[in-house]
Amino acid sequence: MSGETRHTIGELARRTGLSVKTIRYYADSGIVPPTDRSPAGYRRFGPAAVARLELVRTLRELGVDLATIRRVVNQEVPLPEVAAAHAEALAVQIRVLRLRRAVLTVAARRGSSPAEVDELHRLAQLTRHERGQLVADFLGSVFDGLDDWPAYPGVIVSMTPELPDDPTSEQIEAWLELAELCRDPGFRERMRLLARQHAADHDVPGLPRPDAVAVVRDAVAAALTAGLDPTSPDADPVVTAVTGRYARLHRHPDDADLRQRLLDRLVPANDPRRDRYLDLLAVLNGWSTGAATAPAVDWFIRALRARMPEPAR
Repeated sequence: MSGETRHTIGELARRTGLSVKTIRYYADSGIVPPTDRSPAGYRRFGPAAVARLELVRTLRELGVDLATIRRVVNQEVPLPEVAAAHAEALAVQIRVLRLRRAVLTVAARRGSSPAEVDELHRLAQLTRHERGQLVADFLGSVFDGLDDWPAYPGVIVSMTPELPDDPTSEQIEAWLELAELCRDPGFRERMRLLARQHAADHDVPGLPRPDAVAVVRDAVAAALTAGLDPTSPDADPVVTAVTGRYARLHRHPDDADLRQRLLDRLVPANDPRRDRYLDLLAVLNGWSTGAATAPAVDWFIRALRARMPEPAR
């Protein structure tokens, strides 16, 4: 008989922290079989049983099922192979849990109805192909007829969201909100108008030039920071700077017609949903978030309207 140390189930329980009942179950299942029995018939285990039980406990805590554990400890399947398979399974479960968490977070924040929760859940489960179709339909509607516009390819790329294969909860929440914007008929129509106005503002020979929103954003930033009243005389230089630059860019006199054209460009752009789409796009694509344009546009619209001539009666 070997001189190796033998352990009773009670001794194994004290050394491993597992219960006697659990060790007995593992022994009965063949996962940690006894080495022999004492003269009184009690099961005894060799020194390797401690390490074997610790491995079993670790694998159980990692979610590996007992049938697979038995194959690992009996060396029927390599441990790295099992670890890789279970790691992938856990990754899938984590992605599913993130989707569920995002849906529930958005639903709770909005106070959604059951029907709205169902729709959020459906949007969260769209495949990559289905998400691509939804976005392509939106952008196709917005830029319909502008295919020959030189900036078209670049603009489409800059407006296209790409949800990563392993998105964060924040990115999933961003996708849910952006998808709803894409399906909103009112938002589609507003963006369609803005796209046409943007293309018209660039339909001038020469180098690429900023559109009306960009001109206003750049010029109004300091006035916004200073809290300048757009209707006060102190705002006159800001208005003149914007209209003057816009006139030079479009080779048109800074007159009432040009100011009305500028106002016609800015009113549709004064929509927080436009900024929101771009912010969500940045979250999804991992881009830096730009400054909101709506405050600057709103400020300038009020400033310009205060200086427009009264309509003839």
